[in-house]
Amino acid sequence: MSDLQPQPQPSSSSSPPSSFTFPPEYHFPPFFTRQRNLTTHHAQLVKWSNLVLSYCRHHRILKLSMSGTSGFAMPSPNLTLPVVSSGGNSSSNNPGPYPPSLILGEVTAGSSVVEVDTSELFHNRKLNRRLALADIRSVIDFLRKDGRAEYVSTGKKEPSEGDLAWIYWRTPEEWAGLVEAWVDATGQRGSVLTVYELIEGDGTLGTEFHGLDQELLLKALNVLVKRGKAQIFGQEDSRGVKFF
Repeated sequence: MSDLQPQPQPSSSSSPPSSFTFPPEYHFPPFFTRQRNLTTHHAQLVKWSNLVLSYCRHHRILKLSMSGTSGFAMPSPNLTLPVVSSGGNSSSNNPGPYPPSLILGEVTAGSSVVEVDTSELFHNRKLNRRLALADIRSVIDFLRKDGRAEYVSTGKKEPSEGDLAWIYWRTPEEWAGLVEAWVDATGQRGSVLTVYELIEGDGTLGTEFHGLDQELLLKALNVLVKRGKAQIFGQEDSRGVKFF
């Protein structure tokens, strides 16, 4: 990938603040242009895929917008995110992994998942270079082949035509493993818990899956169901799960 080797870039304060450290190639203009050579393009996709996974893991982003402007993130264990109103005002207390200026607003009332500004991921303002939407989709498709991404279905259009994609920096199978380990560690086999208790309950405080998006948790629980380790029952608003 010799034509994509990065060069030092001058510092600038024009980019949104982020504690994430971008890789060297992010600061080289050709990285944002689709490479015509197939071998070079494959290497470019690998680097972009690694960047997307690393960025989303760092900010705990579960769903990423194809438009490259936002993502839905979950808090770190034992951390309390600031309450963000529809007007964009938030408390000064922000112990989360992202600065206040990256938080766009509250996603769901009572939910610990927040909408986060991800415009810097595909748009390097210092270089004034942006990855084209078609190329972003190519990166997501590349991740899909490795089981690390999935388009979010809205029921209105084909998932691949939508704007959101799950980014599996931890796959449903890996989340399932964490849930099962917690079940064993806390002696919950044979117990019945609600999905809400697993996501928001005091018993899961400090676990990696506390505050997880409900849809993603259900994907993980269904992995345990297929393994004969759990049973899900009840209606959408009052689902419960029994662990075996």
